[in-house]
Amino acid sequence: MPVLKHLKRLFTDWFLCGMLLATFLAYVFPTFGSTGGAMHAEWVINIGVFLVFFLHGVNLSSEQISHGLKNIRLHLMVQGFTFVVFPLIWVMADKLLGAQLPPLLMLGFFYLCALPSTISSSVALTGSAGGNVPAAILNASLSSVLGIFLTPLLVSFVVGSGTGGIDLGSTLLDLCAMLLLPLVLGQLARPLLGRFFARHKRYTGIADKLVILLLVYAAFCNSMVSGMWQQQGSTVIISAFAGSVLLLAVILWMTTRTARALKFSTADEIAAVFCASKKSLATGAPMAALIFGAHPGLGLILLPIMIYHPLQLIVCSVMAENYASRHRQEAAAQNTVAVPTP
Repeated sequence: MPVLKHLKRLFTDWFLCGMLLATFLAYVFPTFGSTGGAMHAEWVINIGVFLVFFLHGVNLSSEQISHGLKNIRLHLMVQGFTFVVFPLIWVMADKLLGAQLPPLLMLGFFYLCALPSTISSSVALTGSAGGNVPAAILNASLSSVLGIFLTPLLVSFVVGSGTGGIDLGSTLLDLCAMLLLPLVLGQLARPLLGRFFARHKRYTGIADKLVILLLVYAAFCNSMVSGMWQQQGSTVIISAFAGSVLLLAVILWMTTRTARALKFSTADEIAAVFCASKKSLATGAPMAALIFGAHPGLGLILLPIMIYHPLQLIVCSVMAENYASRHRQEAAAQNTVAVPTP
C-alpha cells in the first residue's frame, strides 16, 4: 500500500530519527547543551545558521525565480494562506480551545502558523506530482524572505513587543543579520561558487539538517533545565499531535478548494496546495532561537512545528503520488484518442 510505503520511509529517515535522538539526549544531558553550557550552543548555532543560509543563497537560482513570476493569482493565494489564513485559523482555534491548552503550546501553534513555507520539499513534491515547478520555487523562496519580517511581526501581535514581549526592532535586525545577509551574500557568490555547490548540493542539505538538530537539542536542554517538561506531562504531546493533524487536514482542504474555485490548471493547483500548506522547520528553528532567545519554554514552542513537519511530508508525498498517477492516466487517455484507428 502507498501509505505504508511512505510510513516506512518516514521512520527510516535519519533526520526524523535524529530529532527523536536530540530530544532524548536533551533529557539525559540537559546542562551540556543549555545556555552557558559546555557546548556553547549559542555560538555554535549562530555560526551554523549563518553558513546554512549562505549555502541557500548560493543554491537559489534567480533564473528559475524570474521564470515563475507570471501567475499573480497563484502567488497571492500562496502568500495569503501562509501569512494570513494560517494565523486566522489560530485566532478561531484560540477562541474555542485556548483555555483548555497550556499557553506555551498555544504560542507554539501560533508560531507554526506564522512561519514561512518550505523551499526544498515544496519544490520537490511539486515536481514529482507534475506541478508548476518555477511557480513553486518563486513562492517558496518569496515566502522565506517575507517570513524574516512577517513572522516576528505576527508573533509580536500575540506576545507583545517591548517589555514583557519581544524587542521587534532588535529581533528584525538579528534576523536580517543571521538570515537575510547570508542569503544575499550567497546570491552574490553564486557566479563563483554556484556550480561547485550544485555538484555537492546533497551536503548542503545535510548541513542544514544538522544545524536544525543542534537547535532542537539546545531548545529542549533549556526546557529540561528549567523543569518545564516535568511540569507539563505527556498530555501536552498528545494535544500537540492532535492539533497538528487537525490543522494540516483543514489547510489542505481549504487550499485545494480555493485553487479549484479560482479555476487553476492542475499544474498550478499542485504548486498552490503544496506551497500554501507547508511550514518550514528549517527556517522556524533558527528563527525561534532569535525571536525567543533562551526562553525555557522554547522546546514546547517548537513542539507543534516538529510534529507538523513529518506529518506534512508523509501526507503531501501520498498526495503527490496521486496527482502524478492522475496525470499519467490523463496523458495515456489523450494518447489513445490521438492515435487514429485503422
